[in-house]
Amino acid sequence: MASTVLPSDRLRDRLAFQFASIPIGVALMTLAAKTQIPFWPVPMTLQTLAVMGFAVLLGPRLALSVFSAYLAAGAAGLPVFAGTPERGIGLAYMMGPTGGYLLGFLLATGLVGWLAAGRGWLARFGAMLGGLALVYACGAAWLAAFVPLDKLWAVGVAPFLLGDVVKIALVALAGHALARRRDAGRGEAQ
Repeated sequence: MASTVLPSDRLRDRLAFQFASIPIGVALMTLAAKTQIPFWPVPMTLQTLAVMGFAVLLGPRLALSVFSAYLAAGAAGLPVFAGTPERGIGLAYMMGPTGGYLLGFLLATGLVGWLAAGRGWLARFGAMLGGLALVYACGAAWLAAFVPLDKLWAVGVAPFLLGDVVKIALVALAGHALARRRDAGRGEAQ
């Protein structure tokens, strides 16, 4: 006897996925922020990779929900951000030198998710480059309150640029591989 999938089953499954995605996403975002990879000229975290990955894979609404929950956890004092609790926690950390980058990540999550939806890997890569530019613009503008303007590029952008471009290239390639696998699976099912 063949089973029939009812629309209510699909809705229930979709809601369950969305409900589970938020705490899992916050946990993965925290892990990405806390992971430090030796890199030149500064150690690199995986935060940009996670932000862009969520935006591309989950779409703008769900990715924004994940990152908003991550920010709320950090604002509440949970040590979810890179460098916490050593460099402070909660709103004090968020108002510090990296606060603009956090805002940029939030805005980029929505922008990248919207621009990348249903597009090919090259367009997704371009969307992520645009999102990265937004992160740097917000981050550098905020950082200007803490660093002299003539040092802003050298302190707030240049050390991270190469690593971030590599991370978004990895997200674009992984997204392309997943899409090909998904499309191949659909072809087999037909």
